[in-house]
Amino acid sequence: MLDTVLDLGIDDAVESALAQLHTPEFALDTRKRFCHMYRRIVLNDEHGDVPIDPFAQLGGAIGAVFASWNSARAIAYRKHHGLSNLGGTAVVVQAMVFGNMDAQSGTGVLFSRNPMTGANEPFGEWLPRGQGEDVVSGSFDVEPVAALREEQPAVFEQLMDSATKLERIATDVQDIEYTVEQGKLWLLQTRVAKRSAQASVRLALSLRDEGLIDDSETLRRVRPAEIETLLQPSLQPETRLAAPLLAKGLPACPGVVSGTAYSDVDDAIDATDEGQDVILVRVATSPDDIHGMMAARGIVTEVGGATSHAAVVSRELHRPAIVGCGAGLAESLAGKQITIDGTEGEVREGILQLTAWSEADSTDLAKLSAIVAAHSPLRAHRDGDHSVLEHNTEAGVRAALDAGLSDVISEHPLITMLIAVHLQHNAKATEN
Repeated sequence: MLDTVLDLGIDDAVESALAQLHTPEFALDTRKRFCHMYRRIVLNDEHGDVPIDPFAQLGGAIGAVFASWNSARAIAYRKHHGLSNLGGTAVVVQAMVFGNMDAQSGTGVLFSRNPMTGANEPFGEWLPRGQGEDVVSGSFDVEPVAALREEQPAVFEQLMDSATKLERIATDVQDIEYTVEQGKLWLLQTRVAKRSAQASVRLALSLRDEGLIDDSETLRRVRPAEIETLLQPSLQPETRLAAPLLAKGLPACPGVVSGTAYSDVDDAIDATDEGQDVILVRVATSPDDIHGMMAARGIVTEVGGATSHAAVVSRELHRPAIVGCGAGLAESLAGKQITIDGTEGEVREGILQLTAWSEADSTDLAKLSAIVAAHSPLRAHRDGDHSVLEHNTEAGVRAALDAGLSDVISEHPLITMLIAVHLQHNAKATEN
């Protein structure tokens, strides 16, 4: 949600030096990239004059990064996640490595495991002759990370080894941005990977089975809201196949939702405020679209890959999403009622009927239920001679615990007990 400026510090002398050390084409491309980014982020004027003095460039960039802490998108993001506005941000200044240098250079994003399904397999993308913003912007046609194995096998193996080590250190799945410069791998940053609700459960269970986390941490990593997402009604195959297919793209976040397609963010927010179910359909999303993405029930883009902005943020927000559906889609879908299937990567015509299911229908949820039942201070049942939980919310479960209840009847026992475990964890954290 905060700003970044790449290639900072380039002037006539630096461009000339880069041309002599490498190629004039590389030097010119790097300067063009910098000027475009500086005008967009620092000057907010695509025709503005970029300072020649590198220190003036640095001062402007630092000010822009600090200012982005209070940007509308950052404020909305913190509000959505219940984060304080008081923390502020630092500015990191670091040397560049250049994925746009030559044919042995490029950039990409790697997840150490699949953030959509939770499968124990590398998942990512690779863009030869590119820089990091090219991939996350979703504006370029990228290749699967397996393409790097074909082009530079030694670099690919080094990347896989690094991902495994980082995952073991952090005891969690990693989202790694990397650049290859003339056949040498550089890791730009790593962080805990945002994931779909389905992947959240599966990954927590997998890491527990591998001995990286214990039962308590397994339950802490799965939020009750994610279980609610997984228990949403699903689309039966016969219903899906009977509806006209309007578009197909890359699955970015699993789930099925229906609503009216809106291509304008402000219109989508207004429609949501009026009580409509909205599907946001864009050419590509950017951080400035965060308000619309949070308002929408699902997200569809014309361009972008599985590690683009739209894909990553939709998984964090648990919004079903499809990316890379092809040019012209936003205009053609605007105003139509559609159903999107983020598992199949399909946009179907109409508001399609969904079928409800329970945690007993999922092996992962059944396994999670057994773990949570062993640790919850409140046992929840579907029936029996117990008090009925009035509200399956944090407040409702807290009231049951305060009343000294040990057993309750709940429509969704897993969610009830998981809420109880989280309340217990938070209470212990407060005491410590």
